[in-house]
Amino acid sequence: MEPRWSSAFYPCPPSIIFLLVVTSYTWLLPVTSPERVLPDPQAAPEYAHSIRLDGDIILGGLFPVHSRGDRGTPCGELKKEKGIHRLEAMMFAIDLINKDPELLPNITLGARILDTCSRDTYALEQSLTFVQALIERDGSDVRCANGDPPIFTKPDKIVGVIGAAASSVSIMVANILRLFKIPQISYASTAPELSDNSRYDFFSRVVPPDSYQAQAMMDIVTAMGWNYVSTLASEGNYGESGVEAFVHISRETGGVCIAQSLKIPREPRPGEFDKIIKRLLETSNARAIIMFANEDDIRRVLDAAKRNNQTGHFLWVGSDSWGSKISPVIGQERVAEGAITILPKRASVDAFDRYFRSRSLSNNRRNVWFAEFWEENFNCKLGMHGKRPGSLKKCTGLEKVGRDSSYEQEGKVQFVMDAVYAMAHALHRMHRELCYGYPGLCPRMAQNIDGKELLSHIRAVNFTGTGCLGCWTAGTTRVPTVTRTGRRLDSTAAGSAGTPVVFNENGDAPGRYDIFQYQITNRTAEYRVIGSWTNKLHLKVEAMHWRTGDPSLPPSVCSLPCRTGERKKVVKGVPCCWHCERCEGYHYQASEFTCELCPYEMRPDLNRTGCVPIPIIKLEWHSPWAIVPVFISMLGIIATSFVIVTFVRYNDTPIVRASGREMSYVLLTGIFLCYVITFLMIATPDVGVCSLRRIFLGLGMCFSYAALLTKTNRIHRIFEQGKKSVTAPRFISPASQLVITFSLISVQLVGVFVWFAVDPPHILVDYGEQRTQNPMSARGVLKCDISDLSLICSLGYSILLMVTCTVYAIKTRGVPETFNEAKPIGFTMYTTCIIWLAFIPIFFGTSQSAERMYIQTTTLTISLSLSASVSLGMLYMPKVYIILFHPEQNVPKRKRSFKAIVTAATMSGKLTQKGDRPNGEVKTELCESMETNNPESDEDFSEPSESEDEEFTVKKPTKTKKDKVSTKDRMKPDPTSEKDKQPSKPSKTKPEAAGGFNS
Repeated sequence: MEPRWSSAFYPCPPSIIFLLVVTSYTWLLPVTSPERVLPDPQAAPEYAHSIRLDGDIILGGLFPVHSRGDRGTPCGELKKEKGIHRLEAMMFAIDLINKDPELLPNITLGARILDTCSRDTYALEQSLTFVQALIERDGSDVRCANGDPPIFTKPDKIVGVIGAAASSVSIMVANILRLFKIPQISYASTAPELSDNSRYDFFSRVVPPDSYQAQAMMDIVTAMGWNYVSTLASEGNYGESGVEAFVHISRETGGVCIAQSLKIPREPRPGEFDKIIKRLLETSNARAIIMFANEDDIRRVLDAAKRNNQTGHFLWVGSDSWGSKISPVIGQERVAEGAITILPKRASVDAFDRYFRSRSLSNNRRNVWFAEFWEENFNCKLGMHGKRPGSLKKCTGLEKVGRDSSYEQEGKVQFVMDAVYAMAHALHRMHRELCYGYPGLCPRMAQNIDGKELLSHIRAVNFTGTGCLGCWTAGTTRVPTVTRTGRRLDSTAAGSAGTPVVFNENGDAPGRYDIFQYQITNRTAEYRVIGSWTNKLHLKVEAMHWRTGDPSLPPSVCSLPCRTGERKKVVKGVPCCWHCERCEGYHYQASEFTCELCPYEMRPDLNRTGCVPIPIIKLEWHSPWAIVPVFISMLGIIATSFVIVTFVRYNDTPIVRASGREMSYVLLTGIFLCYVITFLMIATPDVGVCSLRRIFLGLGMCFSYAALLTKTNRIHRIFEQGKKSVTAPRFISPASQLVITFSLISVQLVGVFVWFAVDPPHILVDYGEQRTQNPMSARGVLKCDISDLSLICSLGYSILLMVTCTVYAIKTRGVPETFNEAKPIGFTMYTTCIIWLAFIPIFFGTSQSAERMYIQTTTLTISLSLSASVSLGMLYMPKVYIILFHPEQNVPKRKRSFKAIVTAATMSGKLTQKGDRPNGEVKTELCESMETNNPESDEDFSEPSESEDEEFTVKKPTKTKKDKVSTKDRMKPDPTSEKDKQPSKPSKTKPEAAGGFNS
């Protein structure tokens, strides 16, 4: 980046450089007579390129009458609006002030107006004219040809300068004027650098600095939803300072990223602007272009965009250098359509319009550039000395501005007049202080006007309202006019647009802007006001119009906005460019850039912008998972109830008595509880249900298998004891059996009560059981606080009883089926073991399944029901069948002695070891063995009594003839009869079909 032109970059103090330049420049001035030069600009050569208005107090003026010339040429084409309109506004304001009897009475303002040619170096040379009167010339070594001392032309003493327009020019000139304490008021320079009161202490301006403008443009960009823009600046203080201020604000506020910052060279090479357009297209998403460029550069940028077929692509946001000017968009309206521009708040000065329209070649000879303007404006040529080459029509001099040519007041006219009025008000305050009551200039002001004192009066200026700007007429009579709002203008001094004119401590004006958009409607192109900015943006988005006709705002973003539920993953180094990442799983979009995990009991909502509670479920009665086990349980309860009723109804029959009534009822109670537990497992969990689950979950099985274990253990002890002696084992009576059974059951109850004490029952919502990868499928399961381990512990004791019972069933498998029910118990236990072996892998294998609650509950309840059904079917259904359908078999049978039964069992075991033999042969041999080895086999047995169920009578019974006859009548054939030594066929009736032993 090239250094900016300011005193900060000079290798030596500016005063030394200035004196060197002035010294060389002074000796080149022509030597003329000391007489005052006539007002006619053509009267003397030194005023051929400047305007001089005579007066008591002379103000300097700097205006860009011409554009910057090509290489080697300081000045280029004439600027009709920015040059001629503005300098005419200064002369018009001076005319009004000189005619105002209340502002600087009896004092005439004059002017010395110079052309800067839009070039800072050229303007620096021109501005030396303003300080000539403050330099003493030493003519002692200079003599005229006749030997007389030289007579130097006395230059005008400039007390203040109005200008310049470009910030770079103002900075150059300000460095010179501050050395001579000449106050300067600019009407268009907005560079933030000029707010530095330590370096530019004599500089003031009636326009707000670019720091305000940059903030206003940033607010516009933000309001449009643009976050990715490029900047384009003309090389120099204005463009570079404006872009720098914009970039600084964007970094401070965030939210807007700069894709590219390009600079237009002071002396652009051919094709330079085409290269700029191509570079801007490298970041095509950055459609918005923030422009701090001069009028010429704006026009050439638009032209390059048009040549590269980019009409409608770029969204131009122009600074006040673009404003509402016509010249940059002439001939390229389409490419400029939709441009948003900013301009310090102003109002058109109607009096100036009337003044300027009345100007002609005959009444405006004081303006040395007016003839050139005439040719340019009317596209004609003034005689042979005209400025415009080519065969153009000849100017008649009768053309009229606004009638024979288009006319629109230039945007900075108001500010030029405000600057002149501000200087006049400061001089008026100074005159009132130094020359109070003195008509005209008093000696204190006539001899020397202190620039520092004048500066203090400038900074204290504060005038509002409207001045007598509408009082101008073509003649000399001052007739008050009426403004466009219908308000009569009085003669009080004020700002030209009715806005307050004040300066802060740095000489800056407050920030007040109008916002324009260049629109084409019905083939008519014009700037339309779409908002304003006064420390805050007021934008009428509905008033905006775009080339596509779409009312929605065009985008200028690096990345499209993320959808709801997506976070932005910012590209490193480019905070406005990002990739959108969806918040996955149980994460929700906590902010624009972060996803956070929902609380454990919650899940993201559909948009993933927040969290909602996870639905809570339980096993419903209408669920298929519940209907099947409930159906099985209902059948089981009905069947169990039927068996219990049958047993109660036939309680005194041999079958029921032989089954062991007390133990049967205990076993049936356990079976009934196994069915009932299904309803507790499916019921809605609460503290009561959870308590009942703990109690009855293992209690039903405990009842069942405690009773079966007691039975099988009794059978095993009886036959083991019989092998040793004829004495019956202890604790085989019904009362003993009940005591043993309930002792085993009490262990289960004690464990449950200890569980109650250690961990009181309560309910919980398990959110982990159905915490699926898809949070929309997640459910919280309302359940009792019973873990899998607690469940196994609760059932473990019952399983232990079941396994032990199975072991005893295996040990008693050799007992003949005609004497006991060991084999049905064995089949029951084998089947039950198979059921529970299948239950374990199903139960624990589905622990990670989303359907865990349903599968495990259903599996558990069905396993319990099947276990109960096996016991009920194998142990009791045959008995019920005999009781109901074969009552002839439900009669008392003969008794056998303990020794005979044990001997039979022993012989059965021996025969079984000899090999596989037909059942008939085995049983025949068994009977023969019993007759051979049992001398008491022919004994008769008495009928069982009420109190002797399942008891063995080990004493020898008394034989009677009646008993023998009775026995013979009941048993046909009798396997123990001495008359028939041959083996008889086994009885088809099974006296012990229901199991048990008769005493």
